[in-house]
Amino acid sequence: MPLAVSGPSKYPLNADISKIQNDWLEFLSKIRRYSSNTVSAYASDFEYFLDFLHKHNSGEFSKQDLLEVRASDIRAFLAFSRGDERGLCNASISRSLAAIRSFYKYCDRNLGIACPQIALIRGPKLVALAPRPLARENAVKLVETVSVLSDENWLGHRDEAVFMLLYGCGLRISECLALKLDDVIGKNELRIVGKGNKTRLVPMLDIIHKKIIKYVQECPHEIKGTVFLGEKGGPLSPRIVQRQIEKMRGALGLNSNATPHALRHSFATHLLASGCDLRSIQELLGHASLSTTQKYLEVDEAHLLAVFHQAHPRAH
Repeated sequence: MPLAVSGPSKYPLNADISKIQNDWLEFLSKIRRYSSNTVSAYASDFEYFLDFLHKHNSGEFSKQDLLEVRASDIRAFLAFSRGDERGLCNASISRSLAAIRSFYKYCDRNLGIACPQIALIRGPKLVALAPRPLARENAVKLVETVSVLSDENWLGHRDEAVFMLLYGCGLRISECLALKLDDVIGKNELRIVGKGNKTRLVPMLDIIHKKIIKYVQECPHEIKGTVFLGEKGGPLSPRIVQRQIEKMRGALGLNSNATPHALRHSFATHLLASGCDLRSIQELLGHASLSTTQKYLEVDEAHLLAVFHQAHPRAH
């Protein structure tokens, strides 16, 4: 079933354009296995692009117009996005451009219709931010105390199992919530399909496996699809996990850096501090490039420098 685009366009879409758009989004979801958040963001960005093109073509816009878009049109849209009511930052501008490029790449490879003008566009320069992990004791506290937020035992076991997988296996929240029963029960390693359909094997500690079994045993709902369920029996939403960690931030006095993804960063940084090599961490995280993993080395060096200045007698 084709995916619906997120939100109605301000202008009626040409039927041909609408079909190509929905086919592209379905391709991203089912073939490229992009997360639902990424597909939704790309759909929204592309809607704004279409609305912009409609407006600047006096409401008359055909499939041919879309496929023959000029570099100047795209540059004008990116400039408009920065200055309109959305006031997009560089990171959001880059994502919008990524969505547009993805659409035209799909058209080129699947419809045989190229748009050479897209190659002329350069996105804004982005400053790569180093990962922001939690201190080891704070990560452990989050995992060990999250269960107290829930009145029902099965929900407490669920939340603790999820947090264990984020910190103990370095999973992305989308990867964790996509796990099925057969993926985890009786296994000592997880086969994870991550970004770009890249598969990796991640060892799972026995303590994590036991916690998942405890959750499954006490869950009052039948588990047919994904392992982790919401209170009413549907798939657990990432937003629920985010809310739980927000509550724990207040209870433990942690700052806004404490997020589900920070537990994944903490997994990598703490492994590095314990002597694990970068190449192994790259494999565990599913990074396509070692340069992405090397950001954790910068974090570890910064930590060691801070410890040095705090402890060395000549640093004061």
